[in-house]
Amino acid sequence: MDPSWLSTFMVGTGCLVLGYLLKPGLHTNCFKKFFTSAKATAVIEENQQKHEQSKPKTPLEIEKLAEILEDFKMVLVVRNDLKMGKGKIAAQCSHATLGLYKKLLHRAPKALNRWEMCGQVKVVLKTESEEEMLMLQGSAKSLKLPTHITIDAGRTQIAPNSRTVMALLGPADLVDDVTGSLKLM
Repeated sequence: MDPSWLSTFMVGTGCLVLGYLLKPGLHTNCFKKFFTSAKATAVIEENQQKHEQSKPKTPLEIEKLAEILEDFKMVLVVRNDLKMGKGKIAAQCSHATLGLYKKLLHRAPKALNRWEMCGQVKVVLKTESEEEMLMLQGSAKSLKLPTHITIDAGRTQIAPNSRTVMALLGPADLVDDVTGSLKLM
C-alpha cells in the first residue's frame, strides 16, 4: 500500500481543521488558544465586529406591501445629460440593479421574491439632470420605496463621483407614481 495517501489525508485534515477554526464569528476562543499574538487577536476582534455589523437590520416597509400586492417591478432611471455610451449605460444599470438587490436581500426578501415571481420586470427610463433624479429619489422615499443610486468612479467616460443611475423597486402602481412622467431610454 502506498504511504503517500496518509500524508495527503493529514494535510487535508489539517486544512479542514484550520478552515473551521478561522471561520468568522465561530470558534474564536479555540483560534485564540493557538494564535495568541497581539496582531492575531486584533484580526479576530476585527472579524467579530464585521460579523456583528453584517447582522440583518430592521425590515423595510416594502415587506408589508409584498404580502398584499402582487405586481412588482424595478425601474432604472438613467441620467441622459451625462451622454454616456450604450455600454457605459448598461454597466451603470447593472451596478444599480445589483446595489438595490443587495440592499433588499436581507431587509426585504419577500419584496425580492415578489419581484422575481413577476419575472424580474425592469424598465429603463431617462431623466435630464441630477436634480431631477434626486427629486425622484425623494418622492420614492416618501412612499417608502427602496432606492439605490450608482455613483461612478470616473475612470472612463464621466467625471468621478457622478450619480449615474437610480434603481427603485416596488408595487408597479407606486413606482409609476414616482416615475410615470419619464420617457423610455
